[in-house]
Amino acid sequence: MFVDRVKLTLVAGKGGDGSISFRHEKYVEFGGPNGGNGGRGGSIILKAVTSTNSLIKYRNAHKIKADAGEKGMAKNMYGRNAKNVILEVPIGTVVLDSNEKPLADLSKEGMTYIAAKGGRGGRGNACFASSTHRTPRVAENGLPGEEKDVILELKLLADVGLVGLPSVGKSSLLRIISNARPAVAEYHFTTLEPNLGVVKIDEDRSMVVADLPGLIEGASKGKGLGLTFLRHIERCRVIIHIVDISNTEENAIENFKLINKELSSYKLDLSKRPMIIALNKIDMLEDDTELNNFINEYKDQYEIFKISTVTKENVDKLMQRAYTLVQKTPQANMYENIDNDEVVLKPSKFKDSNIFEIKRDEKGRYIITGDRVIRTYRLINISEYEGFMKLLSYLDKIGVEDKLREMKAEDGATVVLDDFEFEYFN
Repeated sequence: MFVDRVKLTLVAGKGGDGSISFRHEKYVEFGGPNGGNGGRGGSIILKAVTSTNSLIKYRNAHKIKADAGEKGMAKNMYGRNAKNVILEVPIGTVVLDSNEKPLADLSKEGMTYIAAKGGRGGRGNACFASSTHRTPRVAENGLPGEEKDVILELKLLADVGLVGLPSVGKSSLLRIISNARPAVAEYHFTTLEPNLGVVKIDEDRSMVVADLPGLIEGASKGKGLGLTFLRHIERCRVIIHIVDISNTEENAIENFKLINKELSSYKLDLSKRPMIIALNKIDMLEDDTELNNFINEYKDQYEIFKISTVTKENVDKLMQRAYTLVQKTPQANMYENIDNDEVVLKPSKFKDSNIFEIKRDEKGRYIITGDRVIRTYRLINISEYEGFMKLLSYLDKIGVEDKLREMKAEDGATVVLDDFEFEYFN
C-alpha cells in the first residue's frame, strides 16, 4: 500500500531531575553538596533515507514518544541522556505543522530535522553552592520535552510527470520506457497511486518519470484523487501532457484545456512548468481531422509529439526531448523560507518585556501565563522549602506581586501558575 500523508503527535522526553545530596564520609565533619545533574530527554528526529518510498510504517503510529533523561545522583553523578528517536522517512517528505505550515523539506538523502526537542536536565544542588551558601537544599527539575502535532507529506522526487485524463495511456507509456510495472488494463480506469520509473536515455544518462493518477475536473479543489495527485507533481521539472487523440466521442482540445485549468488552479500554478504534448494512440486513428485540428491549435505554444504506446512510434524522440528540457530546467523551490541543506528547529527566544501576564478566570482565580515564567517554575524543585522560597523570590523579582496588587487582589485569593496553586497575601 502506498501511503503519502500521515498525522503524528510527537512527544520528546522530559529532562531528568537534578539531585539533592550531601557528602557523608567518615572523618569529614562538614560534607558539602554533591547532587548531580539530570540527563537530557530524548529528541525525535526525522531523517530522509532511500531505503523506503512510503510512509506506511507510520499509518497507525498516532503518537510517538521519546524516553526521559535519567535523574541526577549522589557523588556528583550525572544522569544518562536518553537516546534520540530517529524516524526514517522517504526522500521528498515535507514536514508540516498542524496548520499546514511547512517546517522542513527533506529532499536529500541524509537530511535531518529535529521535530521535537528533548527537555534539558535539571541541575543538582552541587551547582548552587557558593561561598555564602554552602549547603543548598535546592535542585532543578528537568524540563518537559516538546510536544507537537505534525503532518508528514510525501512529494515524489521525479524529473518528469505524466499527466492527463484517465485511460489516455500514461501507465502504458511508463511500462515501455522504464522498468516500472504499473497495472494496466483494456478498460476505462485510473491508477490509484503514483508509479515511478527510471528511464535510461543511454549508458550515462537517465531520468525519473512519474505516472500520476488521472486528473478530473475539480481536482485542484480536492475532487476525486485531487490533491493526492497534484502534490506529487510539485517537484517535477517537466510535464508530459498525454492526450488520447483516437477518442472520437470526446473533444481532445477541450480535454487538454480542462487538465491545464486544473494545473493552473493549483497553488503553485503547475501549468507554468515546461510542458510537452504527447498525442497518443495514433495507431488507432481512422481520421486525421481531430489530430490536425489539435496540432494547428497548439503548434505555436507547445512541442507536440505523435506517439503510440503500442507500436512505440516516436516514443524515443519524446524521451530524448524531455531529458533535454530536464537538464535545462532548475529544480523548483517550493519553500523559499526553508533551509534545504540541514533543518534544525531552533528554540524561541524569550523577551524580557513580556515575561508574564495575569488574567482573572470565571472562578475568580488569578492565572499567571507566559512561556518564560512557566519554564522557570518547571525548573524549580518546590518540594524542598528552599526551592519554594526561591520560586516566591523569583515571582516577586519579576513583578508578579506588584501586578496582583495593581489588580486589587484580596488576601487569600487563589493564584495559579501552570499546575501550581497558592494563596496570595499582601
